[in-house]
Formats: sequence, C-alpha cells, structure tokens
Amino acid sequence: MYYFAYGSNLNKKQMTERCPDSQPAFTAVLPSYKLVFAGWSRQWRGGVASIKLFQGDRVRGAIYEISESCLRRLDSYESGYHRFNITVFTGDDEAVEAITYIKAGQLEETPPSKEYLAVIQQGLRDWRLF
Repeated sequence: MYYFAYGSNLNKKQMTERCPDSQPAFTAVLPSYKLVFAGWSRQWRGGVASIKLFQGDRVRGAIYEISESCLRRLDSYESGYHRFNITVFTGDDEAVEAITYIKAGQLEETPPSKEYLAVIQQGLRDWRLF
C-alpha cells in the first residue's frame, strides 16, 4: 500500500527508523490542501505538521510503499492524528490512492520548533523537493 508523507516522515532516516521495511517510491502532490503547523508536541516542543482543505493550494510530499506491519507502527507514532484515504498525483498527473494522517480536532495553528523544521527540511532535501 502507499503512504503519503508531508511532514517529518519525509525524512528518510526517520521513516527508516519508524518503518524499516518501508520503500521510498516517488514524489506526489495533494491538491486542494495546505500544510499547517498546529497543536503542541512535547517531543518537538512546538506545533506539528498537518494538512487542511484549502482550495487553490497543494501539498508536496512523497510516497512510501509500506506493509501492514508498517501501517500499524505508523498508527502508533501518529497518535493524535486520524488516518485518511486520499488521492495524490504524480509528476505525470497520474492519480494514486494512498493513506495519510491528519491532526485530529480543531487546533490553532502553532509555530513549529527549529528542530522539527530541520527534520522536515532534511526530508525535503532527501526527496529533492526543496
């Protein structure tokens, strides 16, 4: 199955630690959403990445091929998030079904910590999205 990463799981090192059998596949875009930072993470000491509907915007991210056991591990890491089925698009405009996680609740936008942003920025570099 395909998992769409847009936040800290873009970071290939982090994703390998969380899901050793995940396979980086390709970059993708989720239309009509925007990236936001919301809530408060004790681990990261700031807001964490989520996405929300927003016409005219898009979220760039990456697809990993994952197993059922990896999905269960992601479910435990992504506490406070709900899993959703989404349709993303490849660079060739091919529609691809994937799962992703969206922060639960109506949370105020909160700035992320520098450390958390650095993990995401490394992930963007890993995928050449930056």
